[in-house]
Amino acid sequence: MSTSRPLRADQAAWLRHLETVRNLSPHTLRAYRKDLDELADGLATLGVDKTAAVDLFLLRRYLTTLRDRDLAARSTARKISAIRAFFGWIAETGRIPSSPAEGLRLPKRPRGLPSVLSREEVAALLEHQPEASGWLVDRDRALLETLYSTGARVSEMSALDLADLDLDEGTALLKGKGRKERLAGLGRPCREALEEYLAAATDARARRDRRAVFLNHRGTRLTARGMHGLITRRVAAVGIRRAVTPHTLRHSFATHMLQAGANLREVQELLGHASVASTQIYTHLTLDHLMQVYRKAHPRAGRERR
Repeated sequence: MSTSRPLRADQAAWLRHLETVRNLSPHTLRAYRKDLDELADGLATLGVDKTAAVDLFLLRRYLTTLRDRDLAARSTARKISAIRAFFGWIAETGRIPSSPAEGLRLPKRPRGLPSVLSREEVAALLEHQPEASGWLVDRDRALLETLYSTGARVSEMSALDLADLDLDEGTALLKGKGRKERLAGLGRPCREALEEYLAAATDARARRDRRAVFLNHRGTRLTARGMHGLITRRVAAVGIRRAVTPHTLRHSFATHMLQAGANLREVQELLGHASVASTQIYTHLTLDHLMQVYRKAHPRAGRERR
């Protein structure tokens, strides 16, 4: 075993492994690369640039610099996960006898409830008729309908291709995290909005990208950032006075499904969550809803206790 192998060389080897063997998405690879580059830079300031020279004490010293930067617990946890995964793989391949990151613990993260729109707010957002007209207005409505109909992540919506749509069957093939695929349903209003938008874009000869479903004003693929912007404009137009993002529609989709009687496992599959634990946060929201229903409907709910 060589003790002089550069840390950055091992990091590059791990990233190649993730790309070629694990088939991780470009977005995930970029995040890992950024975290590992920061680790290498931080350890270099401590005089360490060889993999075998890294120990738990050095890693903890590096993590103290993250705390000094006031990083959010979520960001710190992601970086620690990347460090643990990297050194775990290095140990498995025999480059070092054991992982120095085994003793690192993830910070506890406060879990706030996600922001959710009411059904009335969703209806106002989807049914709003702007004064302007044209294929871009049709696109905005189709995008909002599709986000709410599928519960998709904004990255999944940006990556959606025409070949992924089956409007006759009412389905869309979503490509999620880790390049996992799942089928999502398209309700009737969503299908109609998509048909109108795609026809309008064709009539306007707007399309330059032959694959993407959602286009920007130049006719190329609409990015996640572009989707955030158009949703912000539409939300302001209907008078909703709080921040709404594409993910708000995903949260609203999940919450409304549970309120309507879908079970947790079903919603987990629809959202593409790897673990049901990620979906359980929505049960808090639906319990609040159930208690509101109880207090409103139960004949003795409002009576004072004696």
